[in-house]
Amino acid sequence: MLVLTRKAAETIRIGDDIVVKVIKTGSGTVKIGIEAPAHIRVMRGELMEEVQPIPSISSVFGPTVRVPSDQFPHVA
Repeated sequence: MLVLTRKAAETIRIGDDIVVKVIKTGSGTVKIGIEAPAHIRVMRGELMEEVQPIPSISSVFGPTVRVPSDQFPHVA
């Protein structure tokens, strides 16, 4: 783990696309801003524990089976 000391308005860059900026510090808290591309999910750590993956359709209903329509002509 990299540990850094930053003051208000100073930044940390992660790769080419992510910027973490210290907005405000005081009384045991730090307010930060994070700029990241839309495809990068940014969440507080405690929320990651609550997030459950959404099951896929096949895990709920089983695999999809395609049947040729000529076997069931009465179904449109």
